[in-house]
Amino acid sequence: MVSIISLWLPILVSAVFVFIASAVIHMVLGYHASDMQKLPEEDKIMEFLRRYNIPPGDYSMPRASSMKEMGTPGFIEKMKKGPVAMMTFVKSGPPSMNKELALWFVYCLVVGIFAAYIAGRAVGPGAHQYLEVFRFAGCTAFVGYTLAQWQETIWYKRNVMTTLKSTFDGLIYALLTAGTFGWLWPV
Repeated sequence: MVSIISLWLPILVSAVFVFIASAVIHMVLGYHASDMQKLPEEDKIMEFLRRYNIPPGDYSMPRASSMKEMGTPGFIEKMKKGPVAMMTFVKSGPPSMNKELALWFVYCLVVGIFAAYIAGRAVGPGAHQYLEVFRFAGCTAFVGYTLAQWQETIWYKRNVMTTLKSTFDGLIYALLTAGTFGWLWPV
């Protein structure tokens, strides 16, 4: 058994590698550029919604107040007539990703901590443990970076292609995490 404390270096270094890889994926490779589509007549829709000063949060329309209401003729008619939407409103203002980038790095550290915990319990110290460490840390990191995204596709109708691309990203992040843990595993 290897303690999480003794794995601080692979936790930190793997978080840095994943952070850099995600920057390259999103800023250089650009295959996520098509994840969100532009609404037709965006300016008119924005002007219309601006009147309501909608606070940040997650919304759906139409929205039933209960499961029972979902089966009523009135609600079914609203669903048929449309539009049907699930949307997230965020605070207005100039674009800044400082907070999101900081939270993403913390998230990478948290995934690394879980990978350290699982690998540390499954594999002991030793110079010849690379593949075992790689397997446990990589699998744990893959779960941490990808599986919950599929709930968004299942329940909130997120585009399957977007989720597949994010799952591919998660595989890259998991391989980086696994390789880092294998490389820096204590002897």
